[in-house]
Amino acid sequence: MVKFFCPTKICFILKTILWMPRDANRVKANIIGGGPAGLYFAILVKKQHPDDRITVYERNRIDDTFGFGVVFSNETLGFFRDADGESYDEIINHFAYWDEIDTRYDGAVIRSSGHGFCGMSRMGLLQILQRRAQDLGVEIHYETDITDLTPYLEADLVIAADGVNSLVRDTYAASFKPAIDYRPNRFVWLGTKAPLEAFTFIFKEDRHGIWNVHAYRYQDDLATLIIETTEDTWAAAGMDRASEAETAAFMAELFADELGGAEVLTNRSTWRAFPNIHCDSWVHENVVLIGDAAHTAHFSIGSGTKLAMEDAIALFQACEADRDDLAGAPGRYEAARREEVERIQHAANTSLTWFETVARFWGMHPIQFNFSMLTRSKQITYENLSLRDPGLVDDMREWFAAQAGARPGTVPMFTPFKLRGMALENRVVVSPMCQYSAVDGVPNDWHMVHLGSRCLGGAGLIFTEMTVVDELGRISTGCTGIYTEVQCQAWRRIVDFVHANSPAKICLQLGHAGRKGSTQLGWENPDHPLASGNWPIMAASPLPYFPDSAVPRQMDRGDMDDLVAAHVRAAEYGLAAGFDMLEIHMAHGYLLAGFISPLTNQRDDEYGGSIRNRMALPLRVFDAVRAVWPEDRPMSVRLSATDWRIGGLDAADLVAAAVMLKDAGCDLIDVSAGQTVPDQEPVYGRMFQTPFSDQIRNEARIPTMAVGNITSADQVNTILAAGRADLVALARPHLADPHFTLDAAARYDYTRQSWPQPYAAAQPQAHAVASRQREDIEELRRNARPAKPRPTEPSEPTNLA
Repeated sequence: MVKFFCPTKICFILKTILWMPRDANRVKANIIGGGPAGLYFAILVKKQHPDDRITVYERNRIDDTFGFGVVFSNETLGFFRDADGESYDEIINHFAYWDEIDTRYDGAVIRSSGHGFCGMSRMGLLQILQRRAQDLGVEIHYETDITDLTPYLEADLVIAADGVNSLVRDTYAASFKPAIDYRPNRFVWLGTKAPLEAFTFIFKEDRHGIWNVHAYRYQDDLATLIIETTEDTWAAAGMDRASEAETAAFMAELFADELGGAEVLTNRSTWRAFPNIHCDSWVHENVVLIGDAAHTAHFSIGSGTKLAMEDAIALFQACEADRDDLAGAPGRYEAARREEVERIQHAANTSLTWFETVARFWGMHPIQFNFSMLTRSKQITYENLSLRDPGLVDDMREWFAAQAGARPGTVPMFTPFKLRGMALENRVVVSPMCQYSAVDGVPNDWHMVHLGSRCLGGAGLIFTEMTVVDELGRISTGCTGIYTEVQCQAWRRIVDFVHANSPAKICLQLGHAGRKGSTQLGWENPDHPLASGNWPIMAASPLPYFPDSAVPRQMDRGDMDDLVAAHVRAAEYGLAAGFDMLEIHMAHGYLLAGFISPLTNQRDDEYGGSIRNRMALPLRVFDAVRAVWPEDRPMSVRLSATDWRIGGLDAADLVAAAVMLKDAGCDLIDVSAGQTVPDQEPVYGRMFQTPFSDQIRNEARIPTMAVGNITSADQVNTILAAGRADLVALARPHLADPHFTLDAAARYDYTRQSWPQPYAAAQPQAHAVASRQREDIEELRRNARPAKPRPTEPSEPTNLA
């Protein structure tokens, strides 16, 4: 008898076969550590492959837990929903949700909204994951104190989820290459019954020092309370000798007003220094690190539990990507996950630095202090916060405009700024950019077009490239100079154009290349010697820049006298050319910077050694120029805030140098970094030099200009509003778009920005187009934000712990 199959049934059978698990072989995985990361990985694997043998080994008892609450963002909750709906439903039915952040400082309480976080009991989270794992058939062995890994290595995968003090990481340290940086602040993890309505930051000063509090509710009647302070304050308050009970009693009294007299709780609440952990590799053969075993991120940006569970998801996905090549899964996991983890670690490091240096911001107005705190990690910006909480940004903008003497509601970048007698229309600056296009030091039509077009683009201040004070001070044959009358008159032509066609001011930057002179053009082989036609160079010490570079002559007193005279002559030419402002270049490893850095100044006379001695010649140059530069015209100095190498300029010397310049009459520090030595190890990223500007401005108490990978108007406003700089300079963005400031004015609908008269007819259209684009972008951003999770149970959440 012949049987016939209908096409529908055949399609159903084929579809069923295609969707069957791709691998019938059992996988064996041993997980060292039964915290959230290890349990979550076990859940994901066992759910997908019930026949796999997944075993978890945990050294603690089933009901042991440390700490109080954990925090998840809306985005992370979305990952949980997609990874395992069953545990996700339980989590969202047992959390405390909030949109708000409260900042308590200087008697004020400022609330911001739109943030989207949830907190829940760490014990409750563990119970949910333990039950889910057991229901799926995961083997969990509690009270298993592993001291030798050998018995556990016979598996397809060995997953190290054993936390900060990882035995696995230590055992294979030669492969993982861990680096642990114990941060200087001390912190303690406590709890409280205070009924907090929002994620709460408290900043309070007592006779011992400043205390930082990070607190959030994770149950109806319980909240996490993390106290952080400097080691000096911690010791002065006696916390270095305090028991847990004494610590709790001290904090309950110190924060009695803020906590409403609520009880402070302990749970193995010992004071610690935060361990910043980074591993060069997360993989050793079939062993892979996840969570705190592999990396840590400071609690000021969220929960380490979030990162660890996201690691578990990524490792599971790497295993699923090719079950036939499970040995390659750890490598796939690391390749897919490392960039995101390092991004978060970088943000966390920026955030923790803010809390470690909070004294720097003490005395700020509460509105600015709060904005600085909220934007500390660079993950939240002016525009981002405008979408989250428009009212808070409105308040900040009103305050900033009032203290700047601007019309109410003016966006920070368009507020005026004054240095001595020079008034700037706005705070956008065209950064100095070497063009390497001069002939015999004379600026030509290229420089006229370059600087002229930028002055028409709306920036308040335009900088020349580094302009050398004598012929032997050139970086290359294409450098501009101002040591002859011909050069002076050529500059006069450019300055007159700027003044005649825009309200922009123009600053002359003076410098001398030192040991980095007599080199090739910037688009050839920069900083390397010319093939021929080299000229003699000099420096603080006879150290070549590269091994094959010329050895500079160590400067003597006569050379120093000549250098001072050359700067004075250049300043006088600059005055004749009509410049509004003058800057002396003391950065990037050029001549004066070579005296300031201990890497390049190895003198044993009065010009070497201490920072005061190393600043002697730079200050002498500054004093001489200030004496001939008109009193009503400002002077600034460009400094390299760091050499990006061990043994280079340190933070204390940087601030000391800035204070010396301030005392000498410097009006502004133009804060740059690096380029002192070729083997530097810079840490790049968005606005990567801005923290140095922040430090100088708020510790040395002198106006600063931030520069360095600042690319958008949003970033400009964030920097200014947070008090990290007074002016913001952009280089490459102005090369790409000379009208950067006019575009920004249209974007923010700022109609009082000056436009060149021949271009004025385009202003209404620019604003109309920008308005439509702004609406589209804001709509896209709103739609891209993770949705607020909704509990699946109609009743009020119940407490698990």
